[in-house]
Amino acid sequence: MLIVKKFGGTSVADKEKIFNVARRCVEDYKNGNEVVVVLSAMGKQTDLLLAQAREINPNASKREVDMLLTTGEQISVSLMAMAMNSLGVPAISLNAFQVAMHTTSVYGSARIKRIDVDRIHSELANNKIVIVTGFQGINSFGDYTTLGRGGSDTTAVAIAAALNADACEIYTDVDGVFTADPRLVPNAKKLNEITYDEMLELSSLGAGVLHNRSVEMAKKYGVQLVVRSSLNNSEGTVVKEEIKMEKMLVSGVAADKNTARIAVIGLEDQPGVAFKLFNHLARHNINVDIILQSVGRNGTKDISFTVSEDSVEEAVEILERHRAGSLKCHKIDVEKSVAKVSIVGAGMMSNAGVAAKMFEALYDVGVNIKMISTSEIRVTVLIDEIYVEKAMKAVHDKFSLA
Repeated sequence: MLIVKKFGGTSVADKEKIFNVARRCVEDYKNGNEVVVVLSAMGKQTDLLLAQAREINPNASKREVDMLLTTGEQISVSLMAMAMNSLGVPAISLNAFQVAMHTTSVYGSARIKRIDVDRIHSELANNKIVIVTGFQGINSFGDYTTLGRGGSDTTAVAIAAALNADACEIYTDVDGVFTADPRLVPNAKKLNEITYDEMLELSSLGAGVLHNRSVEMAKKYGVQLVVRSSLNNSEGTVVKEEIKMEKMLVSGVAADKNTARIAVIGLEDQPGVAFKLFNHLARHNINVDIILQSVGRNGTKDISFTVSEDSVEEAVEILERHRAGSLKCHKIDVEKSVAKVSIVGAGMMSNAGVAAKMFEALYDVGVNIKMISTSEIRVTVLIDEIYVEKAMKAVHDKFSLA
């Protein structure tokens, strides 16, 4: 079997954990498998590098930030290769250039275009464990790019798809995918399996177990994922197209504090205004989530929407630049102390009243709803950030997910 195994930063945070991962991979190798390992940077290394960058230049170019951040993964893969070699197993570390991991040119949020797998195949043919840097690639200018936070998951899935691997295992510091974050909801239950669509929604809505683009890619190329703990040998959660058990009404509850609300007040109530507003943001690769438009009065209307907190300052700067020109709005308001709480479940499609049940749970604990967004398998509300834990527990209990 050819197995791709991805380990996050907490799994390789120090010498002891590096050797723990090395022994797990060596065990698979000695059982006759070909093993490719994808690693994130050690522990909080990426955060430390970002802090250093801000200290030197708060307005550093995204190209230089990517150049800096890619060093984190290069440290972890080289140390892992040394650890495996010390255990008597041949291993080699490869960075994005050595593999040739081709991406788009959007620094900080690049997307994988293709992977040249000849070097990986060559090293596997020489009976080596191949250890690849996650999170990074190279663009058409020959520069390093990064794939955004959690991008190592996407690297692992992309490599698994390109190699036609038999298994793709994502190792984290939890035992699998839970009905809610067990750190916030102690009675959350581990799921044995979950569909791609449900996992994609949960990942997009703040569940930190998997990067949403990795799930998107796994679904596209039919890569079956297993989310497992790097700290024990539990079976974990399988992410796949269809699950055998009857679909639960709600599979999970997710929260995302990395969000902010922007309200554009006093826009002209006429065709094309919404296009102008969101086109300005799209040209700068700013993703918008929940959108709410008020009923027009006195020739004007208001549009509120959410963006990630990381993007809010840039978004406001762009809108202010066009406020008196193409937008012709009265003012722009920003609220950062908000969070999204969502429920996800394929069972929602055939059951009425799910949203009402969620709203009832929030009413019971006195949590006010600011905005609402729905899809076939998701209901998302925007609330004050201070009520996130209370809201998650209430909703989790209301749907009997414990």
